[in-house]
Amino acid sequence: MSTSIRWETYDRYGNSVYLTQERWEHIISPENHPEFTDYEQELQETIRQGIRKQDSVNPQKYRYSKAFSNLPMDNTYIIAIVLYRYREEAGELKPNNYLVTAYQVEKY
Repeated sequence: MSTSIRWETYDRYGNSVYLTQERWEHIISPENHPEFTDYEQELQETIRQGIRKQDSVNPQKYRYSKAFSNLPMDNTYIIAIVLYRYREEAGELKPNNYLVTAYQVEKY
C-alpha cells in the first residue's frame, strides 16, 4: 500500500487537507465503506464547502459534513474526519492536516 498523497484541497477557512492513497484504500475497502468508490468528488467537496466541527474530546480532530442528494442507500450526508497536526520541515512547524476516514449517513 502506498502512502502517497492522492489529493489535497483547502477548506473554507483556508486550511489545507490531504488524503493519502492508503487512507483512500481504507475508506473504500469492502469491510468499511465501498459505497464511496464513486463519490470521491463529493468527499473533496465536503472538505471544501462542508460545515466543520471540532471534536470535544480531541481538539485536533475535526468532523466535516455536507448534504448531498445523490448518495446511495438513502444516505444524505458525507462525514469526513480530519486530524489537524504539524510536521517539522526545515526547522519550522508546518500544518499536516489529513483525512483519516469518511462515511455516509442517512441524516445528520
